[in-house]
Amino acid sequence: MPREYYECIVCGRKFPRGQGIVLEKAGFELAFHSSRCASKFLRLFLERLDDSCARPALREVIDELRKALEQRREKTKKVI
Repeated sequence: MPREYYECIVCGRKFPRGQGIVLEKAGFELAFHSSRCASKFLRLFLERLDDSCARPALREVIDELRKALEQRREKTKKVI
């Protein structure tokens, strides 16, 4: 059963279910009350992550986002 309230792992602020950002990854529940706290966590996490582990995943995500951006640009191009 989902919890009614979560506690932000960065600042400790409690927030109700349906708000904030809650992710489950590698057996951890990551709860952030705001995008600012999520960003702070991500920055610290990436600084500590070994490059050999991060490189393949980063390449995959960057390629995926670039393709999506290019598709959006193609859709919005004016046809004369």
